[in-house]
Amino acid sequence: MPGGEKNRHKARGSKLLLAGAGCAALIAVAASPLVARSPTSLLPPGFGGDAPAEEPATPDTTEPGRPTAPAGDARPGLQLDLSDVGGLDGTALTAGDNVSEAEELSEEELEEQRRKYDLPPRSARSLERIGPLTPPTGGLAEDAFGNTSGQFLATLMRNTRAPLVSRWGSILLRRTLLSATDTPADINGADWAAERAWMLVRMGEADSARMMVQSVDANRYTDRLHSVAMQAYLASADPVGLCTIYRNAQKNSQSPSWQMAEAICASFAAEQGRASAILNQTERRGRIRGIDYRLTEKMVGAGTSARRSVKIEWDGVDQLTAWRFGLATALNVDIPVSLMNKAGPHVWAWQARAPALTLGNRFEAVETAARLGVFSSAALMDYYGQLWSSDQIPATFVDRAETIQAAYSGPAAGDRLEAMQSIWADRERSDIVPLLAISRAAAALPVIDADGEDVSNLLAAMMTAGYDKSAMRWSKASEALASSDGADGWAMLAVGSPTQAVALDSERLGNYVGSNGLRGRMFLAGLAALGRIGVENLSQANEQARLSFRADTRWARSIETAARRKEKGTVALLAAVGMQVSNWSKMPPEHLYHIVSALNRVGLNAEARMIAAEALMRT
Repeated sequence: MPGGEKNRHKARGSKLLLAGAGCAALIAVAASPLVARSPTSLLPPGFGGDAPAEEPATPDTTEPGRPTAPAGDARPGLQLDLSDVGGLDGTALTAGDNVSEAEELSEEELEEQRRKYDLPPRSARSLERIGPLTPPTGGLAEDAFGNTSGQFLATLMRNTRAPLVSRWGSILLRRTLLSATDTPADINGADWAAERAWMLVRMGEADSARMMVQSVDANRYTDRLHSVAMQAYLASADPVGLCTIYRNAQKNSQSPSWQMAEAICASFAAEQGRASAILNQTERRGRIRGIDYRLTEKMVGAGTSARRSVKIEWDGVDQLTAWRFGLATALNVDIPVSLMNKAGPHVWAWQARAPALTLGNRFEAVETAARLGVFSSAALMDYYGQLWSSDQIPATFVDRAETIQAAYSGPAAGDRLEAMQSIWADRERSDIVPLLAISRAAAALPVIDADGEDVSNLLAAMMTAGYDKSAMRWSKASEALASSDGADGWAMLAVGSPTQAVALDSERLGNYVGSNGLRGRMFLAGLAALGRIGVENLSQANEQARLSFRADTRWARSIETAARRKEKGTVALLAAVGMQVSNWSKMPPEHLYHIVSALNRVGLNAEARMIAAEALMRT
């Protein structure tokens, strides 16, 4: 974009500038989903407009061409086979190879290193309760998994495909996995942490996964945790983080990944001779080659006093592995978009906070992270503001940024609504990023004369970020909600508001269920699960929907049993198991019923309501 044009845009849109809370603040936002924040923390400085009457009851704290999940249930994923830790090309591995012979330490030297660096016993952290979030910081209670078998829970995590279809479901699952819960009796605490971190990696939650593996002292790692920790550090573009664990990992693993980690760590410790010896030895043995070797060599060259200069070319590379992603991103080496798209949306989310990447290079990644629930609406807006104030703003973003500014700071409510109309007029119904961007502007808008379609879109924007009480104010717009265009808004209020905000007469209920296909059936399932519909009305409406509310599958019986036992963590995990579809059109309404019902019964009412509302706005 010509400099003069950009300056004119900046002059017109100066109110869009954000101070930017920085990476640490974004991590805090994402890691503490239910911690209350001040009203100004959600509204970018300079956007103006009155704050909504309240904070979200369940705050959204986490969702170019635009990367999306592949169509259908088949999801090509990143090649993260834990049998080959580090994601190197399997053809380059030799099972019998030993770890590096260069600079091997004797047992006496190893013992001296242990005495020097290991924590004293009194400072060791317990494996009986692991996780950074406690109830005061938004975590679940320590008994959230009750007496459920740890092996059963670990199997569920390992076999659950991610990302999930529900953004709110992902936010709840992250909170659950990061909670400081009691380690089940039948699983090692380090392995329990490993399974939780591995689930987070596959959800796109790279920083959260790294936080989880760092919750265990390095000298208490199991083989499984070593394997997962490598994935977490690579996903978060922090290969140097492996320096705290590679020595112990090498004792039981023959993977060349740990040998390459040793070379990288030696380089960053200013031991260039040892780093070069390890690299040369590995190259001679043919244990690593091609793009994997060149990226490792370039990473070694980034260490202290290094003299290596390596050019990276992706010709002939047909898949993105964890090793390739982690090193390339840490080195600010561009990864071809075709490889990123083949890997999946969770890999784009990994890139969203990569510290070495420029603001402009993270645009697609940040929007994908917001779409998946890894980024909150606040984090999304913080990024937009930093991008606008930089010299890297994409030309295609300028008009949208000015429209967002007008949505927040227009001189009158009508002007702000008009700006929002242009935003939702251009969006696809299933893409919630534009709604996240204007969610707080919608929550701050006073109840004014608007047609039914506008009211429905305003309510969708508010529910997307959890502004349920602000949304309830629009129940006063009875005329708009009573229109055919306002039917979706009426339905979202019926399932999403903290208390019953709209009338549920049998005629309108039957009309909505009968004329809206899958969305109508989702609506009825959500109402029934929340207990907001009488038996007679439910029976009449279900004559058209033909839903079965019986727990007639193993999964349904399991989540019902967990709900009876009041096990919030087990219910949240089983809810995620029920959301393993690529889009909402593939989600059975019966699954939604069991998920919302179980969450509501264990005291997670706000999450239950937001998932029910999300099902309506994204179906």
